[in-house]
Amino acid sequence: MDEYLRHAHVLASRILSGRLRPGDRLPPQRVYARERGIAASTAARVYGELRRRGLVVGEVGRGTYVRAAPPGAGAAALTAAPPGAAPADLELTYPATPGQPAALAASLAPLLRPDVLARATAPVSPRGTRAAREAAARLFGAAGDPERVLFAGNGRQALAAAFTCAVPRGGRIGVEALTYPLLKGMTERLGRVLVPLPLDEHGIVPAVLAAERPDALSFQPTLHNPTGRTTPPERRAELADVAARLRIPVVEDRVWSFLADPDAERVFAALAPERTYVVESLSKRVAPGLTAGVLLVPEGRAEWAENALREGSWAAGGFAVEAAARVLADGTAARLAAGKRADAARRQAVAAEELPRTEAHATSYFTWWHLPAPWRAEPFTAAARASGIAVTPGPTFAIPPYTSPHTLRLGLAALPLPALRTTLRTLATLAATPP
Repeated sequence: MDEYLRHAHVLASRILSGRLRPGDRLPPQRVYARERGIAASTAARVYGELRRRGLVVGEVGRGTYVRAAPPGAGAAALTAAPPGAAPADLELTYPATPGQPAALAASLAPLLRPDVLARATAPVSPRGTRAAREAAARLFGAAGDPERVLFAGNGRQALAAAFTCAVPRGGRIGVEALTYPLLKGMTERLGRVLVPLPLDEHGIVPAVLAAERPDALSFQPTLHNPTGRTTPPERRAELADVAARLRIPVVEDRVWSFLADPDAERVFAALAPERTYVVESLSKRVAPGLTAGVLLVPEGRAEWAENALREGSWAAGGFAVEAAARVLADGTAARLAAGKRADAARRQAVAAEELPRTEAHATSYFTWWHLPAPWRAEPFTAAARASGIAVTPGPTFAIPPYTSPHTLRLGLAALPLPALRTTLRTLATLAATPP
């Protein structure tokens, strides 16, 4: 990042956070240059950049002053990037590797034969074909039973079907006190109520689950979003015992599980197959456009879940089911997942080098960043946006009454590695400057 832009985004963050208020006078450019040890020409570019963003006004003979934001001005008007440029995106988390299109083209090419395409585009039930169920069942390890596998349009629709089967309308679902926003919106639309369960370093606390007594438990024991925490086997067993005592169903969200060591992570359903719904998806594992969701249902619940998928219009199309079956059966999905684990590890190493106080799994595509005092999440998010960087503030993930005012989730998948390093370094510089 150019030197003048680094200085400009520090001043911009002070203005956006309120430390510099409308009407405050900035030092004369020559004084600013002398205090910062930069050239006068660089100081002139700093002040010019602030004027371009609409943050200051200059009056000949009187100096440069912080201005009030013009009515209706949004964050895009204050970006450090050139007008019209997209921000550096640390919000989205859809990973892709360089060889992904070629691998998918080779795997899916047989589906384009007229005879195969005719079968793949015919109507299909949520059960798919036997071959598809057998291929998808391998996602669940020893717990995978092809007779209990169903297909949804995507992972969110598989979750919606699981919630519909597991909890009656108005029912209470225990969930991590920090969870991704889409889950909050989905359960609200379905008429279910989320009960926040506080986390420790191992995930949900079993004693709290027992005390709250929700109608169901839904959680992400492997690579929890946003913290990246993975629940160890002992804690999983304790949670399974509590769920059994309460006689409540469990919904296990494993959409990010492919980034963990596949030999070390056990599906929760192996502990409680009689009560656990497990959700998988191919959008992160394979490609965003291949959105087939996979649902493993408890013993004896396949017909009920199939009806929920039909009635909610959540079932997968025939082509998506055939595509999912092919990439799973021929090893393409496994090879892509392995490549993404290696790519995520490289990105996490960059994040660890550039940012202090991060919390993340070593092969995750997101990191949970604890901001240094006195920064809080919302002002820092605005300051980052003014520097052309889009981040997600921690409170977005919190379920009231819990909150997370001093954290950000940073998605690491969208930017090329050199740009990611530069962007994270910019954030570190901004965080080191008090608001």
